Amino acid sequence: MSQIALPLTAGTTGPARIVIGAANDRVAQALGQPESWPFGTAVLTGPPRSGKSLFARWLAATGTAEVIDDAHLQPEEELFHRWNRAREQGRPLLLVGGTPPWTIALPDLKSRLGAALHLEIGQPDDTMAGELLLSLAAERGLPLGPDAAAYLVPRAPRTQADIEKLVAMIDRLSLERKSPPTLSIWRAALEALHGPEEPRLL
Repeated sequence: MSQIALPLTAGTTGPARIVIGAANDRVAQALGQPESWPFGTAVLTGPPRSGKSLFARWLAATGTAEVIDDAHLQPEEELFHRWNRAREQGRPLLLVGGTPPWTIALPDLKSRLGAALHLEIGQPDDTMAGELLLSLAAERGLPLGPDAAAYLVPRAPRTQADIEKLVAMIDRLSLERKSPPTLSIWRAALEALHGPEEPRLL
């Protein structure tokens, strides 16, 4: 398991690293080779909080491509003009969309992006989920170790957004109880997020 460190600037919020695993390894490799994108264009989609904007920030910092984050929220005419401008300048273009599928109505833009490289971030497997949980905890200064990941990962929903919420809840309960995050807090965090019927694996 590896991580990509993100550039830190004044006022930057959110995770400082991208955890690379089964869900996004292909994305990381492809974004590192913009010269190989068909027609110099790539489209990145994925679930909420899966790291799309983190990848966009990282790629923009490398200076190797133009990046349009939240492209699915932009006027399609503007995206079409920016695609044309990037092609005229010979500059690779990454468009970051939302949760797939991204429906495009403008025929000219649809045909152009249809020929682009399409990348999608998936859901993390157990190993990646554990690494993500520990990375998010470390950024909060929250003392969670492999034993916490081994207990929490099988009992938590397997999405990046849910793992992020779980770490935030553990941090909150730890502060409220003025206690380090031990098993009782892990359980309380799971129950707070998923109800009293959260799984109790042996």
